[in-house]
Amino acid sequence: MKANMVLLRQICLGFAALILMSVTAMAASSPAYVSERITARLITAENGVATGAESISAALHVELADGWKTYWRSPGAVGYPVEIDWTGSANLKDSTLMWPAPKRFSAFEIENYGYEHAVTFPIKLQMETPGETLVAKGTFNLLVCAELCVPEIFELTVVLPPGNAIDRSSGALIADAVNTLPVDGAVSDIKIEATSLDLDAARLAIALRSEAPFNGLSVIPDLGLDGAFGPPKIALNEGGKSATVSFEILGAPADPPPLELVVTDQTRAAAFVPELGGIVETDSGTASNLGWFFLLAFVGGVILNFMPCVLPVLTIKFASVLKAADQSPARVRTGFLMSALGVLAFMWVLASILLGIRAGGGAIGWGIQFQNPYFLITITAIITLFAANLFGLFEISLPQSMNTKLAGTGTNGSLLGDFSIGALAAVLATPCSAPFLGTAVTFALAGSSVQTMVIFTALGLGLALPYILVAIWPSSVGLLPKPGAWMNQLKWVMGALLIATAIWLLSVISGVIGPFAMALTAACLVGAVLVLAILRSGKTRIALVAATLGIALGLPAAITRPTAPAVSTDAGWVAFGPDDISTLVAEGKTVFVDVTADWCLSCKANKALVLDRSPVADLLTQDDVVAMRGDWTRPDETILSYLKANGRFGIPFNIVYGPTAPNGIPLPELLTSAIVSKAFEDADG
Repeated sequence: MKANMVLLRQICLGFAALILMSVTAMAASSPAYVSERITARLITAENGVATGAESISAALHVELADGWKTYWRSPGAVGYPVEIDWTGSANLKDSTLMWPAPKRFSAFEIENYGYEHAVTFPIKLQMETPGETLVAKGTFNLLVCAELCVPEIFELTVVLPPGNAIDRSSGALIADAVNTLPVDGAVSDIKIEATSLDLDAARLAIALRSEAPFNGLSVIPDLGLDGAFGPPKIALNEGGKSATVSFEILGAPADPPPLELVVTDQTRAAAFVPELGGIVETDSGTASNLGWFFLLAFVGGVILNFMPCVLPVLTIKFASVLKAADQSPARVRTGFLMSALGVLAFMWVLASILLGIRAGGGAIGWGIQFQNPYFLITITAIITLFAANLFGLFEISLPQSMNTKLAGTGTNGSLLGDFSIGALAAVLATPCSAPFLGTAVTFALAGSSVQTMVIFTALGLGLALPYILVAIWPSSVGLLPKPGAWMNQLKWVMGALLIATAIWLLSVISGVIGPFAMALTAACLVGAVLVLAILRSGKTRIALVAATLGIALGLPAAITRPTAPAVSTDAGWVAFGPDDISTLVAEGKTVFVDVTADWCLSCKANKALVLDRSPVADLLTQDDVVAMRGDWTRPDETILSYLKANGRFGIPFNIVYGPTAPNGIPLPELLTSAIVSKAFEDADG
């Protein structure tokens, strides 16, 4: 009787397999479900069920269209996780769905946790009868959201007969997904020192410590599907090796399950079920942490004055010194304080704009204004007018009464002009990065609004330090040679440097919106300068209006003729593909990633002084090395997500991956041959 039951079960499984084979081939992947928003497949690492095998490694692989995301097991304030119904399957006893480490999405103070672009959910399928045919038929309910949310409900089926074949492609995809699963916190180098959960006060606080400094820390709490939290407040201490993270609890179930935490930091991810209790002090830590990053930002701003991109900035500063040569000490002090205020004002405006973009759910980063064609054309026009003014082609003056009010003392020049010089100098410094700057900006853009404003203020103070020093010691202007013919010659030199800056900005415009826009912008600017020069004699106001109209007429045509995004054609470099890195490293390759942009002068300095010269250039051309370059001249969500995953908000960004460094070795903003060579040695063992 028992033998008959076994035979009957085998016959039933065989019939079920035959029926499903009419619509599904026996393979390691189901036919794809495709909609406007997603492409989904059920995949398995095996093409067959090995003799005696009790389980199969499977996965749900989902590719999401740009702008769409789906959710983690605890989605946050809105959403729900993927649901699977295995009704209709055969020889399936149980299944275990595993969750890769999620990302945080924040918009309008709403926190969500999930995935974008693509995600692979590993699934362990356990069989009732080992070694027999498996029919895995799943009905999947997946919520995807962009501006609106759409439930995607679909069926996927895989039939695996007895056999020992392996599907390498599906197996590699599943293995990569398993590598993104958070490890047990007990074996991680990240430790939780204390956790305070107070439902009455609606507050969660965690104290963490790490052997390596945190650089992109994110903590994702899980109190079940009804749990919801506000944005995290993160404070780093002890050089980044200690951190406190606090949340406002917006919603919690009446009888909450044990609290679970997923902690991510760059490529590290660990899962914890912490013991509750203890006191986590966040206020004092935040203050000391903010003071440390204030200092980093100030030093970074000071160093920014000496970076390769500082040439146009120095030109503006020299112009302000020349202007002050024949002024009284009081006027010199006031003028340079106004220039310093101009630097600070730009930093405050920039920080406010970035906070506004972040509040709306947009992407932010250091220097992203140089991806905006309106900003580029405007700043190019200002630089061109400054240069033409130094060449003596025209001079724009405000009415004498306004000059007197602005200057306060009635002497030559206006405080408005001093303020503008400082603001322009700050604008021209932002395509650059400097030591300490990346760390400080990352902290600022990932922190609270207050922290962001404080850090950008420190950065502005550092950048404005030369103006502040002259304001403190106005007599230093007297060290210049006495006015004479040399001043006119120096003005020509400075004007030429500004023209070189304008030409560089035109090249950036070409990269962002195309050569047609660059040519049209250049023509408008030349025409505007000619109009101002022709009408110079007593008709400055008319000339200014004519020039403004000329530029305005050219802008719409320039901006409405964008070209396709540029693809790097540098010899020896491959296009940026972050999904390919793990595969290349698994093949024994060393991968060098360079994220750059046409507007990033620090990137160009790295390229000219290090990457294109021996010995680094020789390293990059070796057979076992892949040089990968990402171009961030234009907005690119893939690059921005990659930078965020590595705890960066700006460029240049360089990192080396290899067999002994699969998570990568990030490099400093400014490269040297020794730094790059050492990273290669460490990465390939």
